[in-house]
Amino acid sequence: MADLLVDEETYLTAGVHIGTQVKNKDMMKFVYKVRNDGLYILDVNQTDERIRLASKFFARYEPKDILIVAQRQYAQKPASKFAEIIGATAVVGRFIPGTLTNPELPKYFEPRVIFVNDPTADAQALREAVKSRIPVVALCDANNRTSYVDLVIPTNNKGRRALAFIYWLLAREVLKARGDIKSDDEYKYTVDDFEAPL
Repeated sequence: MADLLVDEETYLTAGVHIGTQVKNKDMMKFVYKVRNDGLYILDVNQTDERIRLASKFFARYEPKDILIVAQRQYAQKPASKFAEIIGATAVVGRFIPGTLTNPELPKYFEPRVIFVNDPTADAQALREAVKSRIPVVALCDANNRTSYVDLVIPTNNKGRRALAFIYWLLAREVLKARGDIKSDDEYKYTVDDFEAPL
């Protein structure tokens, strides 16, 4: 357990492991246990492993070729902050249909990789990415289907603190994977910088 990116307690305090009461069979391999109240608890070891994979994956792309999509209210600030730090583009709030498929649109964009906050809430972006053959990385909760997601990061993708924490950690790891910073000490942002206002 010593080789986690942050200690287990930090993950748990942020609530990244708190899933939903509804589960999708796609996500069962990421579930650690089911609590007495019916909540599915996600395995933080797998979350940690997937953050490492995703950061190395993002580091292979030019920042301008990465698109981050987040419609949920609590995801908009952390997704925007993540995009700003790694130099990517963010579309938060409503995703205009055709953004990835209709070159006539003024906001048309041709990313090489797309990162969605929630495959359910961001279904329009997900569909267009699949149609355009763009690889998809997604934060997936216990209730999400993962059929069109190329890289799943299992996490609570609805909680304010959990989202701030996941985007904060992912941004740090992308900067390290790219060599922009050499150590955690050089990372000057805090989780609070990412947290959405109430």
